[in-house]
Amino acid sequence: MTTDTTAPAVLAPTPTGDALPRRFADFTTLGEALDYAADGQRGLNFHDARGSLLRPYPFAELRADALVAARRLIAAGVRPQDRIALVAETSAEFAALFFGVVYAGAWPVPLPLPTSFGGRDSYIDQLRVQLASCDPRMLIFPPELATMAGEAATLAGVAGIDWAELATRDAPEAVLPAADSDDIAYLQYSSGSTRFPHGVAITHGQLLNNLAAHSHGMAIQDSDRCVSWLPWYHDMGLVGCFLSPVANQVSTDYLKTEDFARRPLAWLDLISRHEGTTLSYSPTFGYDICARRMSSQTRASDRFDLSRWRVAGNGADMIRPDVMQGFVDAFADAGFKASAFLPSYGLAEATLAVSIMPPGEGIRVELVEETELSGGDHEGHRPQRFRAIVNCGKPVRDMKVEVREEDGTPLPERAIGKIWCSGPSVMVGYFRDDAATEACMAADSAGANWLDTGDMGYMSDGYIYIVGRAKDMIIVNGRNHWPQDIEWAVEQLPGFKAGDIAAFAITTPGGEETPAVLVQCRSSDDAERTRLRDAIRERVRSVTGMNCVIELIPPRTLPRTSSGKLSRAKARNLYLAGEIKPYAIAA
Repeated sequence: MTTDTTAPAVLAPTPTGDALPRRFADFTTLGEALDYAADGQRGLNFHDARGSLLRPYPFAELRADALVAARRLIAAGVRPQDRIALVAETSAEFAALFFGVVYAGAWPVPLPLPTSFGGRDSYIDQLRVQLASCDPRMLIFPPELATMAGEAATLAGVAGIDWAELATRDAPEAVLPAADSDDIAYLQYSSGSTRFPHGVAITHGQLLNNLAAHSHGMAIQDSDRCVSWLPWYHDMGLVGCFLSPVANQVSTDYLKTEDFARRPLAWLDLISRHEGTTLSYSPTFGYDICARRMSSQTRASDRFDLSRWRVAGNGADMIRPDVMQGFVDAFADAGFKASAFLPSYGLAEATLAVSIMPPGEGIRVELVEETELSGGDHEGHRPQRFRAIVNCGKPVRDMKVEVREEDGTPLPERAIGKIWCSGPSVMVGYFRDDAATEACMAADSAGANWLDTGDMGYMSDGYIYIVGRAKDMIIVNGRNHWPQDIEWAVEQLPGFKAGDIAAFAITTPGGEETPAVLVQCRSSDDAERTRLRDAIRERVRSVTGMNCVIELIPPRTLPRTSSGKLSRAKARNLYLAGEIKPYAIAA
């Protein structure tokens, strides 16, 4: 009898460097981009919660698996232009299925994981509504989500299948449809409301134009390597940190989003561990969490080496200079350079990037008087207050940006107005929602399509400054929340009706953005008001997963527009000015 003394093979990540000549997303279709990347050695690498490599996934292996998945899908009856909904877990399985759907000529529709929602029922309802919106042939999900995702599929009348079961099916030979640059590549629901979802339709040509634009904007180098924890159902994670590494041939290391949430510093461990890591993106709150986790008694250099981090991207929410400074203070000792910060601005409707700061310029701010930001006039007897507005860079290649009045009139340099953009990567429109598309898109006299981003800002010397959102969207910790969803949740409680509730974002004294909910209350009993406030708080938490500021106010207090609609913007202004006075309720 002999004893096998062979040591288990040590997993090695895909290499940073490659002999394959770099191409900056100059392909006709996404499938063509993966075909090219598969000729090299680079790829995707999946890590566990502590940053240990679980699976290296070379682009060649991804392509082979995707082609098998495409044949399985075709055998299951999938045809070109069918929508295939995929729960977007950060994994090799999702990656292969996404590209398998693309190779099959269908449209992948990434949908969220349950970690983004307040509870089981809220997650099932979110999936159900998005499935109804995109009308897919099937929903494919990880086996561990079979109960919830399966229930959502049943409620939506959609065939549900876990990807482990799909992987056991035969993959007979099939002729794959030829794709064209103008064909839809995928649908994106990154900012979709629970009740009013908008599926952003993006073509292959639009996607690849934006991937090329932001790779040029970041000046991607052969020595670059990426690390990401961003979710693949959000445009920055899906487009910027999954599809871009394929189209631009960049080896990338992944942590799951939920693992980052539990152990944020594992992100920086992963950046430190791989000597080639130079690229990583995060919303502002990711940098904030890491800086807060560092003990003042601990030297960052004892654990981290961030000296090679060339592009520390910022995006997806308002960039706060104080947070960025806090990160520098915490990690300069580990070699992090403030000049690595790369602010940017974008949205799913433009595929992703609208503007990017030139590498090396770091965080630059301008002080703007607060009354200018709200469109008011400064009253001389009041002390002036200034807010630091972050420079979000220059429009990416092929993108045009204008700042306009509400009526569409272009504004001059440094005048605050609505941000509009136009370029080859602006979406086709919202899937099966012509009214929503027409509400935010307009053609100019030359026939070019312009997108109303819904954001407010100004231009200065070719740079874009974002000052806030004209939309009612509430963004907390990089997550988008529609006020209608919060208001609707409260409306489900006995005694409340539509028009009784207004939800909007406020800034706390510590500079954090948080939702506030004003609720018209008809009860004069203190005990009953306390009970109602607690019930509302619990209801909102169950739907959004957040603790909100809940204020009960007298009936007929909330302001309305001339057409009788609730005016959230005016309600917010009146509340902050102290003109809406909530009932005093004991804590």
